[in-house]
Amino acid sequence: MRLFFSITQHFRDEELIRSLVDYLGCGNIYITKKSVEYKISKIKDLTDKILPFFYKYNILGIKSLYYKDFKKIAFLIKNGDHLTAEGLNQICKIKTGMNRGRSM
Repeated sequence: MRLFFSITQHFRDEELIRSLVDYLGCGNIYITKKSVEYKISKIKDLTDKILPFFYKYNILGIKSLYYKDFKKIAFLIKNGDHLTAEGLNQICKIKTGMNRGRSM
């Protein structure tokens, strides 16, 4: 199981995506014929850079619920809880309730 944050844009927005790497100081860029993706998977970068960014610049609407779930999972992993059966079950439960599994 791996936690990551990604943003995918049309390939014409490559310069914008590259500016995210410079601004946040982390992550990698993956380019295809039609798109460019910015991806961060290091848990330290997620908890120390991405989560504080979205804490400062609040996410609105339904995406705010996804952020809260993502944040819970990130801290479970950071604390090593994902290495226990209980922690892994907790992550799986949160994941099941995300996206289409979410009941409003």
